[in-house]
Amino acid sequence: MYHLSKNLFFPPVSEANPDGILAIGGDLSPERLQLAYSSGIFPWFEEDQPIIWWSPNPRMVLFLEDLVVSKSMRNILNRNVFKVTFNQDFRAVIAHCQQVKRDGQTGTWITNDMIEAYCRLHELSIAKSVEVWQDNQLVGGLYGVDLGHIFCGESMFSLVSNASKVAFIALVNHLKINNYHLLDCQVYNDHLASLGCVEIERDDFISILKSK
Repeated sequence: MYHLSKNLFFPPVSEANPDGILAIGGDLSPERLQLAYSSGIFPWFEEDQPIIWWSPNPRMVLFLEDLVVSKSMRNILNRNVFKVTFNQDFRAVIAHCQQVKRDGQTGTWITNDMIEAYCRLHELSIAKSVEVWQDNQLVGGLYGVDLGHIFCGESMFSLVSNASKVAFIALVNHLKINNYHLLDCQVYNDHLASLGCVEIERDDFISILKSK
């Protein structure tokens, strides 16, 4: 495992261990985060850990045309129960993602340092958010890193049923309109699979990442 110094560098993703861990250390500066995401790498660690950098194999992605929207979800969208905005309250979205309770998790990987780091990226128009509102209250959303041709999803939250799905669908529709290649979802979970996400080889992901 590679130990990062102050130098702005990552080893090749092929050097990641079988769990997907590539390196530890470094910092969360905008420059390092931009280099990481453009190289197929992302940070994922808990409060009491050093910064851990990952590049898992396989990689969970959504090819945009493969989005699955259930009939019940289409009914919800057609009823206009929710209002969707983009980049209207990034800090609130990431804060909710930090605080929301998740099954099987006792803590959060979104540390306070992570919040400040991604808010800096948002100020540079690199990190983006989707907000879902109901009765003028923020009830769901997601955020991630926008590479211009690939959107790297980080986390989403929902305070009422289906709000995060609404955010996800709105994001995918936005990416389709703007000719993005895919949505990066990092690692497998059943919820993402139900929306049409699939696992692909890391080499295939990197090839798409490098093709602009």
